[in-house]
Amino acid sequence: MSALDTGPGEPPHYSQVWTFRTPRARLALWVGWVALVALFVWCWQIMNENTLWIFVTDASSQAADIGSRMFPPELAYLPELLMPLWDTLNIATLGTVGGVILAVPVAFLAARNTTPSALLIRPLALFIIVSSRSINSLIWALLLVAIIGPGLLAGIVAIALRSIGFVGKLLYEAIEETDARQVEAVTATGAGRAQVIHYGIVPQVLPAFWGISMFRWDINIRESTILGLVGAGGIGMKLQSSIDTLAWSQVATILIVILGTVVVSETLSAKVRRALI
Repeated sequence: MSALDTGPGEPPHYSQVWTFRTPRARLALWVGWVALVALFVWCWQIMNENTLWIFVTDASSQAADIGSRMFPPELAYLPELLMPLWDTLNIATLGTVGGVILAVPVAFLAARNTTPSALLIRPLALFIIVSSRSINSLIWALLLVAIIGPGLLAGIVAIALRSIGFVGKLLYEAIEETDARQVEAVTATGAGRAQVIHYGIVPQVLPAFWGISMFRWDINIRESTILGLVGAGGIGMKLQSSIDTLAWSQVATILIVILGTVVVSETLSAKVRRALI
């Protein structure tokens, strides 16, 4: 604070010196930075305890050696990848369909404006969504391969279980953001609860529903390519087999096929979502 010049007999006026942060805020910022540095040092020490740096220093030469073995890719191996690639697309598509079918009722039970019970059913639906999203599809596949055996079915169910949380969360948020005036207009006609949902809410969330479904299908294409690494079918099984036999030219061919598939699926998904939304 500083006094301004005033005339004789007038009380002094004071001006506030502006600062970007208060002293307390600056102290908190410095404490935060010190804590972050301490956390980094602690994590680095833990990492060093279990790291063999002799392998790390040799990583660049090993990567260069494997890269040289990958080229040129073995294009004659392509015919053997067509059926596994088809299986991968089926895993992603059927898993997405199954996950969406299961996620729709869960989303309506989780949304505040459609759930029949905010104290009991909504928390249960949210728990299902969180449980599905917290477990990676590869972990689902590991569990399902142990339960129902290796093959496409384990991959399809794993993708479906993983998709419930993703689709359910985005869909129930879309349901909660619907225009209440349309719902009130349908309710004013004397419609029942099911009719209100069908005519007042579903038309509003339908574009979002298709966009979310296509987005999830695009993600599932990528995730299904690696499920074969744990025995859940698809092109990942070919990838694991080629890596185990050190057939690096075949690995390069598989990676090119996976990259092309992902690019095509992402392009298709983006075009469909732009057309729907």
